[in-house]
Amino acid sequence: MAAAESGASPSVRGGGRAPTAGGAVPGWAWPAPANQSAPRTYCRWAGTTRLDQSAPRNGRAPPSRRSSALVRMRITMGPTQLPWQQREKEKLRLRAAGGARCTTGVVVPRSLRTTERGRGEDLGVVSVNGGRGLWRAANGGPGGGASGAAGTRGEAAVAERGVSWQPRDPPVPPQENEVDAIHPGYGFLSERADFAQACVDAGVRFVGPRPDVVRRMDPCFLGVPWNLGSHFLGVPQELEENFSRATSEALAAFGNGDLFVEKFIERPRHIEVQILGDSHGNVVHLYERDCSVQRRHQKVVEIAPAARLPPELRARLADDAVRLARQVGYENAGTVEFLVDQSGDYYFIEVNSRLQVEHTVTEEITDVDLVHAQLQVAAGRSLPELGLEQERIRVNGCAIQCRVTTEDPARGFQPDTGRIEVFRSGEGMGIRLDGASAFQGALISPHYDSLLVKVVAHGPDQPAAAAKMSRALAEFRIRGVKTNIPFLQNVLAHPQFLAGAADTQFIDENPELFHLRPGQNRAQKLLHYLGHVMVNGPSTPLPVKAKAALVEPPPPPVPMGAPPAGLRAVLQREGPGGFARALRRHRGLLLTDTTFRDAHQSLLATRVRTRDLARVAPFVAHALSPLCSLETWGGATFDVAMRFLHECPWERLRELRRLVPNIPFQMLLRGANAVGYTNYPDNVVHRFCEVAVANGMDIFRIFDALNYVPNLLLGVEAAGNAGAVVEAALSYTGDVADPARTKYGLDYYLGLARELVAAGTHVLCIKDMAGLLTPAAARLLVGALREQHPEVPLHVHTHDTAGAGVASMLAAAQAGADVVDVAVDAMSGMTSQPSMGAVVACARGTPLDTGISLERVFEYSEYWEGARGLYAAFDCTATMKSGNADVYENEIPGGQYTNLHFQAHAMGLGHKFKEVKKAYTEANKLLGDLIKVTPSSKVVGDLAQFMVQNGLSRAEVEARADELSFPQSVVEFLQGHIGVPPGGFPEPFRSRVLKDLPRVEGRPGASLPPLDFEALGRELGARHGAPPSPEELLSAALYPKVYDEFRTFSSTFGPVACLGTRLFLEGPAIAEEFEVELERGKTLHIKALALGDLNAAGQREVFFELNGQLRSILVRDTQALKEMHVHPKAEKGAKGQVGAPMPGEVVEVRVKEGATVAKGDPLCVLSAMKMETVVTAPVGGKVTKLHVRPGLSLEGEDLIAVIE
Repeated sequence: MAAAESGASPSVRGGGRAPTAGGAVPGWAWPAPANQSAPRTYCRWAGTTRLDQSAPRNGRAPPSRRSSALVRMRITMGPTQLPWQQREKEKLRLRAAGGARCTTGVVVPRSLRTTERGRGEDLGVVSVNGGRGLWRAANGGPGGGASGAAGTRGEAAVAERGVSWQPRDPPVPPQENEVDAIHPGYGFLSERADFAQACVDAGVRFVGPRPDVVRRMDPCFLGVPWNLGSHFLGVPQELEENFSRATSEALAAFGNGDLFVEKFIERPRHIEVQILGDSHGNVVHLYERDCSVQRRHQKVVEIAPAARLPPELRARLADDAVRLARQVGYENAGTVEFLVDQSGDYYFIEVNSRLQVEHTVTEEITDVDLVHAQLQVAAGRSLPELGLEQERIRVNGCAIQCRVTTEDPARGFQPDTGRIEVFRSGEGMGIRLDGASAFQGALISPHYDSLLVKVVAHGPDQPAAAAKMSRALAEFRIRGVKTNIPFLQNVLAHPQFLAGAADTQFIDENPELFHLRPGQNRAQKLLHYLGHVMVNGPSTPLPVKAKAALVEPPPPPVPMGAPPAGLRAVLQREGPGGFARALRRHRGLLLTDTTFRDAHQSLLATRVRTRDLARVAPFVAHALSPLCSLETWGGATFDVAMRFLHECPWERLRELRRLVPNIPFQMLLRGANAVGYTNYPDNVVHRFCEVAVANGMDIFRIFDALNYVPNLLLGVEAAGNAGAVVEAALSYTGDVADPARTKYGLDYYLGLARELVAAGTHVLCIKDMAGLLTPAAARLLVGALREQHPEVPLHVHTHDTAGAGVASMLAAAQAGADVVDVAVDAMSGMTSQPSMGAVVACARGTPLDTGISLERVFEYSEYWEGARGLYAAFDCTATMKSGNADVYENEIPGGQYTNLHFQAHAMGLGHKFKEVKKAYTEANKLLGDLIKVTPSSKVVGDLAQFMVQNGLSRAEVEARADELSFPQSVVEFLQGHIGVPPGGFPEPFRSRVLKDLPRVEGRPGASLPPLDFEALGRELGARHGAPPSPEELLSAALYPKVYDEFRTFSSTFGPVACLGTRLFLEGPAIAEEFEVELERGKTLHIKALALGDLNAAGQREVFFELNGQLRSILVRDTQALKEMHVHPKAEKGAKGQVGAPMPGEVVEVRVKEGATVAKGDPLCVLSAMKMETVVTAPVGGKVTKLHVRPGLSLEGEDLIAVIE
C-alpha cells in the first residue's frame, strides 16, 4: 500500500497570483537580464524556517526578520570539476538568525528542512524571487498554510502534498539577487512540476528535468503507484488498523491520505538505475544501485553496483531505463527504480526525477560528480562535452552507503531525541561523509527526519567496502542520543549481506541483526555523574559534613612475581576436610583479617569502596600470606555495594580474588537469610552459595540471629553442597563466666555446638558480636569446646568496644582456639576488631607466634590510616570518640553501636544517646533477652528508639502494648518471621501486640515455594534488554528493588567505581584537573570548567574539558524541579504506569479517565519523524489518571496513564 499524490486543483486564496511565464503580473514589472554573457550564479537549497519579506541587503536581514536560507554559489562555466571533498570543505554555513553574509564559493547543500510544520515534512522552504515568496505546508505552521497558484501551467497540481505557493509583496526580479538557477536538492520540491514551472516562469533555471517531464514522471501520469511510505496489509484481522495507520501517516507526511493498492512481490531486490540526460537528446546510465536492505520500506544501506546480478539482466535494466528516459526527453539526473524477483523478472516501480540521497555510491564507483554534471547540463552543456559518453563510463570497485540516524533499533527503530553531547566521526582512506544535522550541541527534535550523516565506503569489492565501513562506524562517537550504528555494524558483518544476497526481507528474516552490542559510553556517563554531584550533591548520603582527604594514600610497594603460597593451596589440594585438619595441625596462632569487611562495616558504615580495597590487595597477598583467611564479603557489604556505592558486589569478589589468589576468602552468611534481611526460598540460598564459590569464595561463616538451629542447618547444608568450608557460628551473648546469667550459660553453647558438629560443620566459630567475651569467659567457653570437640578447629570473633579485645583473643588462643579475628591497627579498636599489630606483637616469640612480620603490619596500617581519611563523613569518630565498657550492660553489637550513634545524632537525639543505650537494655528485656545480631539486633534497636522518641518506659510499653503502633520490625519478629528465639516468645507481650495478626510456625522459609529462576531471568531480560548473568539473577532475587535501582544508575552514570573516592563522594571543584583510568592503558584527563545557570527546563549546563576537548552536559537540578512544573515520568518496574516509548507528539487519545481497558488496548497514538506508534495498555484495569492530550509533546518515559 502506498501513499498517493492528488492532482486536484486548488482555489486561489488571498491576493495575487504567481508570476506568469512572460513575467506579466498586474502592476509588476520584470526586467530582462542585463548581461547574458556574465558568469551565472546557481543556487541549491539548504532549508530554512521562514523567509524575509524583503531581500537581504549587503548580506544582512532587516531587523527582527530572519534571513532567507538561499545558499548561493558562483560557478564560471568551464570543464573543471571540483571533487566532492573539496566542495565539502568550502561549504558555506548560514546562521538561522541575523542573516549571515552569502559569499561566493562552491557549495554543497544540506538536506532540506523546515521547522514551521507541525509534522516536520522535508519540504525545502525556498525563495524563488529574492526571498519574497514561501512554499508552505497547507496543514501546519504559522498563518494556517494558505494555498495559491504557482505559475500558469503548474496550477493543476499546486495542492499536492498540501503545499502551496504564497506570493508575499511584489516579487523582486531574481537578477537583483544574481540568482539564475535553483538546485532543489533531493527534498519533495525536487519532484514537483509546479515548482519547476514556477522557476521557469520567473526566469530562473530549474536544475532538473523540464516541468513537463517532471509531470510526466509523476506516478499518477505513469499509471504506477508512488512507493514512499508503503505498508504491507498483513493478515485480515490487521487490515483495519494497518489501513488507518497508513492513511494517517500519509496525511501527516504528504498532506494527502489517498492510498493505492499494488501487487505484492515476495522477497524482491530493489534495484535502481542512475540516469543522466541533457537538452541535446543524450541519455546515459551510470549503472545500478542495490537498495534492498530496507526497514519499513525505507532504505538503510545502499550498494553500487548490485552484486550477483547476471550481466544480461544488468544490461536489460540499464537499457530499459535509458529507453524510458529518451522516450520522454529526460534532462538532468534521475533514477529509474525496479523490483527484481527471485526468478530474475523485474517490475518497474517509478522514476525519481531528481537526485537521490544514495547518489553518493554511484559517484564513488563511476568517479562522476553528479551535482556538477547537473549544473553543467542546466547551463546547456551536452554530456559528450562533459566527457560523459556511455562507453567511457566504467565501474571501479564497490561503494556502500549507510545512513546514520537517531533511531533505536532495540525499540523497533523508534526515533530518539535530545541533545548531541559528543560527535566524532570515523574517517580514513575510502571513507566519505555527507553531513546533515550532526554536530556537538545539536538538538534532535521529533519533528525532523532522523538522519545525522551519510557514510560512504569505497573498496575493490563489497567485502572490502564493508570492512572499511565497519571500521569507520566503530570510530564514531555519538553521545546524547541513540543511533542505529550497532545495527548497521551487524548488517555489515552478516554473511548474507557480504555475499550480496540480501533482498527486501533481509532485515525482517534475520532477527540476530537486533542482537546489539551495547556501547559503553563510559567517559560521557562519568561526566554526567560528576555533573550530577556538582549540581545536586552526593549520590550517597553523608551522615556528617566532614570533607574527604584531598590525596589518596599510596599503597605499600609490592615485590615482583607471584605471591607466596598460602592456606588456599591446601584447601584446593585437600578440600574442606583437609583444610580443617591443617588448621588443627598448625603450630602457632592463625589470624583472620577483617579489615576488608567487618572492620569498615563497624567503623565506616560499610562504605569502603572496591577501589580502595583493590589498591592494597596485592600487598596483602605478598606480606600477609600466613593469614588463615581474609574476610572480604557478605553481611551488609552485599546490599551496601549496590545501594550506596553503586558497585556490583560480585565484581568486588572477583577482583579481590584475582589480586589475592593465595589466601582463603571468608564471608558471612546469615543462615536462611543468605546475605539479606528476610527469608528466602531454600533454592535461593543453595544457588547463592554455589555461585559465590564459583566466583572465588572459600569459607562460609554461617550464623543465625537467634541461634535458631533449623535456619543454621539450611546454611550449613547449602555451603557444604557448594563445596566450601563450613564454619558454623555460635552467636554469643550474656556471660558464661557469670553463674547468675543462666539463659545463655555454658551448657547452652555446648549443646548448640554438638548439633552443629553433627550437622557436618568443618570449623566451629564463637561469634561475639558485641564484644562481651571477657578473658575469663573466653578461657571457660573455648576450653570446654576444645575438650568436647578435640578434632574440630575453633575460630573466635569479637569486637573491641570495651577495649578488652586483645586480652580476650590471647586468652582464647591459650585455651585452645586455632584462629582469632583481628583488624589492621588503623582500622581496629572501638567497635571494630582487636588490633592485628597488638596480637602479632604479643604472640611473637611464644608458642602462639603468628608468623606475620610486624613491620609489614605497620606498612599495611599506614595505608589504611590515609585511606580512612577519604571516608571522614562516615567515620564513627565524627560522633563517637572512644569505646565504652557499658557494652557489658547494654550488649549492643559493634556495627550497630556505631549506626545507633549516627542515627541518634541525625534524629537530634545525640545528647540522649545515653538514654538510647539504656532503652536498648530495656527493649531487650521486653523482647525476652535476645541474641542480638542482624536482624534481631535491629528489632531491639528499633524498639529502643521508639521508646526514646515517645518517652516510654519498659513498664509503660508493657501496659500499653495493645494500643501502641510498634515498628514493623518488632511486629514481624513477634509473628515469627525470623525464627523462634531461645526460650520462646515473651508472653503476654507478644499476644497483646499481635492480637489477631497471623503467626509463623516453624522455620519461616520452609513454607516458601522455590523461586522460578527461569521466569525471573526472562523478566529481567525483558526489563533490561539482555539476559542476566547468574550473579545478576541472584542479586535481583535477594534485593529486587535495590538491584533495579543499581542497574538504572549504572546505565545512566556508567562505571563510577573507577573514580577516586573523594570525586565519587563530593565531585570535583571548579578548575580542578584529575585523571580517571577506565582500564589499563585508557586514561581520561578531565577538568571541571564551569557550572551554568538554571534554565527554563530546570537544568544546569556543566562544562568540562575531556582529553583537551570541550564537553558540556545538562543536569536536572532536583531541588529546583520541586518548585517547577515538569511532566511526570513513569516509574520503572511499576506495571500500571505507562510511559511514552519514544519522544513525540500525541496525535490521538483513545481512552478517557475512568475507562476500563484490557491488556493490549490502544491508549493513544504518538507521532515522531513521520512514524506513528500506537501505545497500548501493558496490563488490564481501570485508567485512574490520564496525563496526555492531543498535541502534547512528550519525552521518552513521560507518564501517559496510570492503570490500576
